[in-house]
Amino acid sequence: MKISARNVLEGTVKDVHKGATTANVHVDVKGLTITSSITNESVDDLGLKAGGKVKVIIKSSDVMLLVD
Repeated sequence: MKISARNVLEGTVKDVHKGATTANVHVDVKGLTITSSITNESVDDLGLKAGGKVKVIIKSSDVMLLVD
């Protein structure tokens, strides 16, 4: 599959926390945790579980920073 995004990071699923309709998937990428919010249906369709290898694709038009 080809995609236009250039920021693809390889990682390992740390854990999956399902809610009523949405799940938070925590992925370890070289010691950093990235959290993705996806539907429970997508978690099931993708077979996501702790220890699974995934690729994280970040697509955002804006990134905001707050400095204290």
